[in-house]
Amino acid sequence: MDWCRYRFHSHWDLDAPPAAVYRLLAAGDDYPRWWPQVREAVRSDERTGTARFRSLIPYDLVITVREARQDPAAGVLELAMSGDLEGWVRWTVTARGTGARAVFDQEVVVRKPLLRRFALPGRPLFRLNHALMMRSGLRGLRAHLAAPPSGAYPV
Repeated sequence: MDWCRYRFHSHWDLDAPPAAVYRLLAAGDDYPRWWPQVREAVRSDERTGTARFRSLIPYDLVITVREARQDPAAGVLELAMSGDLEGWVRWTVTARGTGARAVFDQEVVVRKPLLRRFALPGRPLFRLNHALMMRSGLRGLRAHLAAPPSGAYPV
């Protein structure tokens, strides 16, 4: 078993139309506005960018992302990743009742040398770190979706 390889799966149930959720997830450079652990996201061009994130483990992870598939009609957004993590991530957004379900799937290999050194004993902590980051992302996205549009004034 490669102790540096991870597969993650999460689903987020949201009270918003699938198209609105998809638009927010496709706007990667806006993630720091609603996902606290995404410390920086900078678009390089239409299809690539870099992101820096940190959760409980006191190390930043920096990745380069490249759009692999963007299909709003199917609700699929897939990115290839390289850098401290190498692999792919996919969001699949579908209707669920009056809202949406965003399914997150990821398969990565850790490339950051220090995290590779602690791969075996740190694996439970790394998985917990990811779970807490995803929980925080869900809370942030729900709050972002519930907030009035910027520039809107209460009547």
